[in-house]
Amino acid sequence: MRTIKEAFDKKDMGALPQASFGGRIIVVQSENEADRAVGYLLKQDLLGIDTETRPSFRKGQTHQVALLQVSTEDTCFLFRLNMTGITESIKRLLEDCSVTKVGLSLKDDMHQLSKRADFTPGMFVELQHEVKELGISDMSLQKIFANLFSMRISKGQQLSNWEADTLTPQQKTYAATDAWACVMIYKEIEELKRNGYSIVANLED
Repeated sequence: MRTIKEAFDKKDMGALPQASFGGRIIVVQSENEADRAVGYLLKQDLLGIDTETRPSFRKGQTHQVALLQVSTEDTCFLFRLNMTGITESIKRLLEDCSVTKVGLSLKDDMHQLSKRADFTPGMFVELQHEVKELGISDMSLQKIFANLFSMRISKGQQLSNWEADTLTPQQKTYAATDAWACVMIYKEIEELKRNGYSIVANLED
């Protein structure tokens, strides 16, 4: 039986080995590419979802969501929404009710995506709700992943320019890792539910 922590102490994060997505990363920046990507993704059983937005460093300045990451366990598509907008096929993916799509803070992601186009969200699973049901109090992707896998996810590219003409290899890996991590967390939660687990509560000093 697995033992997991009620909450992961952030100060222990630095000692963990780093996790990163090692599969295929496919950048999507045209309508035709989006059509092909969505056709592939809608044949899958489980997808991880995340978004990235160019950071704003001036008061009152905001940007629309620039990137939609959709990952399986071994392939991640990076939809460059700042170049394509939400195409009809991307809208079909977001509204799909046949494939389970998992993510973290999905309400925020859906709100940001809806600023680009109107759509009705399909089948999505909020991982924050799932871990809460297990008895885990952590709500961040980084802490949840560390708790379940004893590995850390780097946030070093979070404030980079997601509207750059070309994404760097580091940006691609960062973006893919976040969406892939959602798949891995969901699968681990299902495993814990099947096989049982115990929660170790935090002890105050």
